[in-house]
Amino acid sequence: MRRWFSLGLPLLALAGCAPRAPEPVYRIGFSQCTAGDAWRQAMRAGMEKELSFHPNVQFEALDAHNSTALQRRQVQALIRQRVDLLIISPNQSGPLTELTEAAYNQGIPVVLLDRRTTSRLYTAYVGGNNLEVGRTAGHYAAQLLHRRGRVVEVLGAPGSSPATDREQGFRQALAAYPGLHLVAQVQGDWLPSSVRQRLPAVLRAHPDVDLIFAHNDPMGRAARQVVQALGLGPRVRIIGVDGLPGPGNGLQLVEDGALNATLLYPTGGEEAIRTALRILAHEPYEKENVLGTMVVDSTNVGTMRTQTEQLAVQRHDLGQQQRRLQAQQRRYASQETTVYLLGASLLGAVLLGALAWRSSRINRRIRRTLEGQNAEISAQRNQIAALAEDARRATEAKLRFFTNFSHELRTPLTLIQGPVEDLLTGPADLTPAQRHDLQLVRRNTQRLMQLVNQLLDFRKIDVGKMAVRATEGNLVAFVRDLVDGFEKTARRRGITLRFLPAEPVVTLWFDGDILDKVFLNLLSNAFKFTPDGGQVTVSLQPVAADNTVRTSVEDNGRGIAEADQPHVLEWFYQGRQPSANGSGLGLALAEGLTRLHEGTLSFRSQSGVGSTFTVALPLARPATFRDAAPGLAAGAPAARRLDDNDSPELLADAAVARTDTTALVIEDHEEMRNFLVQKLQPHFQVRTAADGATGLRLATETIPDVIVCDVTLPGLGGLEVAAALKGDWRTSHIPLVLLTARDAPEQQVAGVQAGADLYLTKPFNPTFLLESLRTLLRNRDQQREHFRRELSVTAATVAPQRVDQKFLADLTAVIEARLDQPALSVDDIARHLGVSQMQLYRKVKAVLGTGVSDYIQNIRLTKARQLLLTEGNTIAEVAYQTGFSSPSYFSTAFKGKYQVSPSEYKALHAPTRP
Repeated sequence: MRRWFSLGLPLLALAGCAPRAPEPVYRIGFSQCTAGDAWRQAMRAGMEKELSFHPNVQFEALDAHNSTALQRRQVQALIRQRVDLLIISPNQSGPLTELTEAAYNQGIPVVLLDRRTTSRLYTAYVGGNNLEVGRTAGHYAAQLLHRRGRVVEVLGAPGSSPATDREQGFRQALAAYPGLHLVAQVQGDWLPSSVRQRLPAVLRAHPDVDLIFAHNDPMGRAARQVVQALGLGPRVRIIGVDGLPGPGNGLQLVEDGALNATLLYPTGGEEAIRTALRILAHEPYEKENVLGTMVVDSTNVGTMRTQTEQLAVQRHDLGQQQRRLQAQQRRYASQETTVYLLGASLLGAVLLGALAWRSSRINRRIRRTLEGQNAEISAQRNQIAALAEDARRATEAKLRFFTNFSHELRTPLTLIQGPVEDLLTGPADLTPAQRHDLQLVRRNTQRLMQLVNQLLDFRKIDVGKMAVRATEGNLVAFVRDLVDGFEKTARRRGITLRFLPAEPVVTLWFDGDILDKVFLNLLSNAFKFTPDGGQVTVSLQPVAADNTVRTSVEDNGRGIAEADQPHVLEWFYQGRQPSANGSGLGLALAEGLTRLHEGTLSFRSQSGVGSTFTVALPLARPATFRDAAPGLAAGAPAARRLDDNDSPELLADAAVARTDTTALVIEDHEEMRNFLVQKLQPHFQVRTAADGATGLRLATETIPDVIVCDVTLPGLGGLEVAAALKGDWRTSHIPLVLLTARDAPEQQVAGVQAGADLYLTKPFNPTFLLESLRTLLRNRDQQREHFRRELSVTAATVAPQRVDQKFLADLTAVIEARLDQPALSVDDIARHLGVSQMQLYRKVKAVLGTGVSDYIQNIRLTKARQLLLTEGNTIAEVAYQTGFSSPSYFSTAFKGKYQVSPSEYKALHAPTRP
């Protein structure tokens, strides 16, 4: 066969093409009196099922919400649109008659569904025989009551043909039974609420009622609730109309005993579409399509329920098979085109026969599959699931690689961005060309960083690690701020930028970090594809119907090609247009973040006209949202980020050296370590370590003033180093800055929980790092001064951290236990605490800002103040009890600290005698 195909290739150029004529496209408009009840929804579902077999039909359904005036406007609009056929289910018969006749006279076929008008000028009617429904209800009531009893009728809406016909048929049937009396009628308007409001008064007036006939099942259910509330018991029988399956509908009510019976009233949705298509195809049809009815009671409700359940399963299977058939039909159409292309030659005819035979065999296999080979479909579904799982694992592996690779990019980006920021913000005298080139480098570094962040955000969404931390705010103000950021670009390019909120304030719960990325992506795309002099419009509209707020970004650019539209929101898809450059991440990220926010991102576009992207967000707070936690840097030093606008004087001030302070840098990346040393060297005495264990050892030996540590280290990681430093009283006071390429919120929380004073993500501004270190040291100095002032009579100062509290408590306990020893030395105290003299000195100096000897002296004098107030203690005794070598030395030291001598202090606080 391959040889025949190769021989036939030269003839392809001469082959004719005879494509099959396409199916005509029909436009059908449907005006529904209401879609708010289960029976109407079942009608619509039947219509949708039948329409699934006819993809060439454009179907527009309108809901009048039980408003005759609204339905008249809807029908008028459909007539103006010149639809090919009009289906109407009138809310009221009379007011819709004129419009039905107008459409019919203009040549538009009109199919009346369920309800009639008062005119015979229509093309076809599809619906139940409501007169027969009423008669059947009457005869069944006579059978149920043995032809004797009192009856109440609950009517539908006045003016609707079903209510009128059912009432008339019911009266005709009761007329045949003299023993049955219709004692009252209740206007139910098809609504259970009306029944619950009006029926109690009727039943109180007629407590001996035996049966209630309700014109639909919901009113029947409401009638049963009223009967139970009045305590009339099960003796009152209730008959309804509709007989729908499903929870809370007629069949379930009969099965539960809420209704004694219901009359099956077919919705006619499927038959209406079939009739409409026969009319449009000019095939024979019946003008009056009356659907039958039957009584469903306890004797046959089980059978009916089983049948409806089986029908639902068959309908679901049929839908799956229909989709498979459509796919095969498309494949068949493609093959048929190929066959026509080869039809000009004998070899093409042979090939055509082979393809036709193959296609017929496929079609026979499909027919056999449609007749019941569900096992084969299940096997194929399992195979597809397995393939999808394999593809998912492969994609997961690739994404893991890209994510890890993106993390690794942050360190070289820092090494690029840091020197560039220094050159741009430093006092160096740059030429305009040099400054332009450096700004170009910075912009592209930031763009690369943005791409890395987008890829990482995608990864967080994919693995479910990105949580929404929402606060309640004004979405209008939030979007307005973002739109204002594009004003300068719009003026420069002559683009008209408009922001049109429907209301000045729209309050909802949202995460600003997430929505910032969504709307900036949409606005950037709009400006990217809008030509100079074009227009970009941002509108914001609350939608009460679905409790959402919709924000649309509309442009009049070139639009999106029809071939690209199904893939626009896919990851890494860049489009087929020659100029559609980009990473393929922006819109996919925006869509993922919107879904994460319990919203939807949709779009419509027409090539050459423009595009509109719409973000729909819930007005109510979703249960999955978390409260926005306080900023991770809430307890960090108040450092200011420097930028290009900072003056050289400010930058020079930021670089004032602190050569008396020491810094320890723990970083395994050699270039990054050298870069940090270069930036910190003018301001600190810097020591370095290439791994966590070495850094921890140097920290405990040297007690530096500040530590800068990377999170990802070989062996002992940065978080473990932080926990060890903050858990050791020798190093717990040292300010610690963690550097990392990991910027996820949970990772930042882990860093702060480990004890970091500041958590910086790469790439970072070197000037910002220096300012942060200086602020941390300044805060430590302020705390130390505070501790000195707080040393009081109790001699117990409170350190900011638990470890420092324990250190000071142990130090004070050692001193107080040996307070009466004049020879108590720093070496004695260090030996009892198990540390060196240098470590003890540096710790006390760092926490209290004073020496160990001064602290011992302070505790001696504080204790002496307490002893002087004890009656019977002489000054000499107090001096020796607190470790002073002589009373005179004690008096000199006491007066030097408190400006009064011990005797004067004792006299001032002596108790007065009468």
